[in-house]
Amino acid sequence: MKSKAILIFLAVLVSSFLIAQQDEIKEDNFKVYGNCDECKERIESALDIDEVKFVKWNKKSKKLRVAFSSSITVDSLKQRIAAVGHDSEEFSAPDSVYATLPGCCLYRDNPNTH
Repeated sequence: MKSKAILIFLAVLVSSFLIAQQDEIKEDNFKVYGNCDECKERIESALDIDEVKFVKWNKKSKKLRVAFSSSITVDSLKQRIAAVGHDSEEFSAPDSVYATLPGCCLYRDNPNTH
């Protein structure tokens, strides 16, 4: 009987530890500049990583909605997006990367983008 109680105690202890180790899922919305469906594909693909559970960019509102693991930061997500050519309010894409975007994606040159 004692060994059964010890086993149950250990099972509860291990379960509690495993639950505590799970990452919390966070959600955020932020502006990402772009113009078209090609931009949408590029922006969303930049966040195609295990830590991101959901991502959707709205080309009309320029808002990105994302659900992600607490093991990463919003800034790291914005930096990934900037690295493929798209600005957020905090991070700008390198000019050299922006210059390689297709003409339809050059949001900095379109006054209707902002």
